[in-house]
Order: sequence, then structure tokens, then C-alpha cells
Amino acid sequence: MTFKPLEKELDKELRVAFERVYTRSWYIEGEEDKAFEEAFASYCGVKYAVGCGNGLDSLMLSMKALGIQAGDEVIVPSNTFIATALAVTYTGATPVFVEPDIRTYDIDPSRIEEKITNKTKAVVVVHLYGQPCDMDPLVKICKERSLFLIEDCAQAHGATYKGRRIGSFGDAAGFSFYPGKNLGALGDAGAAVTNNKEVADKIRALGNYGSDYKYHHIYQGNNSRLDEMQAAFLAAKLPSLDKVNDNRRATARKYLDGIKNPEVILPYVDPDTKPVWHIFAIRCKRRDDLKAYLESNGIGTNEHYPIPMHEQECYKSLGFKHGDFPIAEEISATELSIPMYYGMNDDEVQYVIDAINEFK
Repeated sequence: MTFKPLEKELDKELRVAFERVYTRSWYIEGEEDKAFEEAFASYCGVKYAVGCGNGLDSLMLSMKALGIQAGDEVIVPSNTFIATALAVTYTGATPVFVEPDIRTYDIDPSRIEEKITNKTKAVVVVHLYGQPCDMDPLVKICKERSLFLIEDCAQAHGATYKGRRIGSFGDAAGFSFYPGKNLGALGDAGAAVTNNKEVADKIRALGNYGSDYKYHHIYQGNNSRLDEMQAAFLAAKLPSLDKVNDNRRATARKYLDGIKNPEVILPYVDPDTKPVWHIFAIRCKRRDDLKAYLESNGIGTNEHYPIPMHEQECYKSLGFKHGDFPIAEEISATELSIPMYYGMNDDEVQYVIDAINEFK
């Protein structure tokens, strides 16, 4: 299949951005970073954005800025990329897994309260695959239980819930700009967003060795800053994000309307949400057979994610075993991501649809 990344369309703009930064010879914490942060905060509908080195750091620094530390517990979905849980671990806190809604793959609000203890300090929600979570009950739970709400928006740039952009609901939110994201840098990059100036200032200081000004360190911080070159590239690409997302939505609609194989479970779309389809995830009991069949027909696929977090070696110390989180395990065993990228043409989309429908 033909893959023509957005970068090819924006070749001139990206080269101009490169030359501007290169000529200025200022590569960290300069005008480009400030300009992108302001533009991205405005796009998300929040007051502040703070550039970070990557998406994992955006979450970890947000949690540290909110005071999450050793001895605390933080609720996270049992079905997500491992970075969500790692961000909790790096604060010294303990991740507490909660099962997803099998229809949306996002955290199930009805399962959260049973996991809250006197050690619980926050709930992290992940808008997985670009599908926004059901935010009203999540906001309600956190408000009633005096818990911080943190959004992991690594796969959902520009998605909306009831007309409001994700990232604007929580006390803080983290974004990844890994190159494959809907808004991707040309290297690693991330940002945290918030409406709280104190939190934003603390995130910035924590990402700059804990320093509020040069050689003055108020926290034991990290080195995680958005460099000027990536900020310039991201600023050049941000105006195209809605176009990219609309293109993915059009592809998703063709899949949703065209795939009719009874062995395939299509993603559910909550009418209150407007997904951005970073990943188009189908499920099939015979996932491995379907994967082999599609790949034999020249259709690339992926699995997000084949080993659930509670079964990962790095979280063996939490003491979980197979069967403890059956919904996450079911998704891990049956999920298959089919082609979804900006610029797929009608023939390519139809080829995928026909191949899936012919699978027996």
C-alpha cells in the first residue's frame, strides 16, 4: 500500500522551520518552544502547555507536580500501553489496574470506585486508540472522592467528548508527539497541558532539573524539555491536524460501514465522542489466523497490545496472575490493528475491507 506521510506535503514548511532554528542557533527553551506551547494550549482549549521530552515524561511530570509520591496509589486502565503505568511507578506510587469497557477498550467508570482506598490519590484515564473516554462519570467520581484526574492523550490529539477537546477535563493531561502519532514530531517529544498555573510552573521546573531559574533548584527534577527544533516542526504541522483527523475519520467510516464479516468485532463509537482513530482496532477470536491471512495478501497489521500489563515481567512484583484481569486479557488475545493512516485512498481501503470480508 502507498504511504505518503504528511511530512511530504509539508516539506517546504518543515525545511523553513529547520532553517529558522538552525540560523538562530538557539536549541533549548527559546521562542519556538514558547510559540508552540501557546498554540497547542489554545488548540486543546486549556490555559497552559509545557513541552517535555516525550509522552511518558509528560505524564510522570504531571503526577509529580500534583504531589503524587511513594505510598500513594493511582488507578490506571488494565488495558493500555505500558507507559501509563510506568509514569505512576516513576513517581514512587503504585499503579492499581481497573478493567476497560469491552466495547470501547477505555477504562470502565463503573469499576473504579471498588478500587479506591485511603491511599488512592488519582485516576489516570487513557483515550486509547484515539477513542475518548466517557468523561462525565469519571469527572464526577474524581470530584466526589477528591482525587486528581489525569488524562493520557498520547493517541488522541484533537479528539472530542461532547464537543470539548480531550486534555481539557483533568487536572493535567499528557501528550506524546512520537513520529507515528496523529500530530508527530520528527523525533521524540511530548507536552503536558493544564488549566492550573501552579501545576504548569511545577511541571516546567521538574523537567528542567527542578530549577525555577538558572542554578537554583527547588525540586529533585528531571531533564525533559521540548527542544526548539521539534517545537518548530510541531508548530508547522499543527495547522494540518484537523485535516489529518478528518481524513482518518473518513477511512474509519468506510471500515465501519463496509466490514461485514461476522467473525470480526468492530470498534464501538460512543455518540458523545468524536474519535481521531490513531489506531483502528478490530477483534477476532481467530486473530492469529486473520493476521496471517491479511499479511499473505499484502496487508500489514499490528497487535495493541499482545501482553497485558499485569502479565509483563516488569510488574511481576505486583503479584498478579493470568485470569486476574480477564477483559484486558481478552482484548490482548483478540485485538488486531488494521491499516489506518493519513492519505489512504479509496482503493486501498476497499482492498482491506474486501480481504477481511472474504476471510473464513
